[in-house]
Amino acid sequence: MKYYMIALVVLVIDQISKWIVDTQMVIGERITLIERVLYFTSHRNKGAAFGILQGQMWFFYIVTIIVIVGIVYYMQKEAKNSALFGVSLALILGGAVGNFIDRLFRGEVVDFVDTYIFGYNFAIFNVADAALCIGVGLLFIKMIQDERQQKKEPK
Repeated sequence: MKYYMIALVVLVIDQISKWIVDTQMVIGERITLIERVLYFTSHRNKGAAFGILQGQMWFFYIVTIIVIVGIVYYMQKEAKNSALFGVSLALILGGAVGNFIDRLFRGEVVDFVDTYIFGYNFAIFNVADAALCIGVGLLFIKMIQDERQQKKEPK
């Protein structure tokens, strides 16, 4: 249950932040948070990461539903055995549902976190995207830990 609460917190923060950007900023408007590093920039994306697959909403609906079902299945079955696995799935679930809601009700995803690190302009993203990336990163760490543990166990 606690992992569903994590997913819910991600979802609520994501949707509130997107609502604020959507209602208080004009598309393209930029607010400087840290000069040459971090901005809030109102942006919309009808595709996936980095704008790929623009306008392929049915594809995203189908894939997201499959991902959500898979995550819920694994949360029920395996998350009780590993907090790291549970948290990673919770973050992925919250992020997937957050962007799914945007696609379903807005027909596009609201993005606003605009970063420049070492002069590189990263793709504009949102809270759901960040949760997805962190969740996948934690999942990779879990997989590496499991593999190392298997190598240590006698055969």
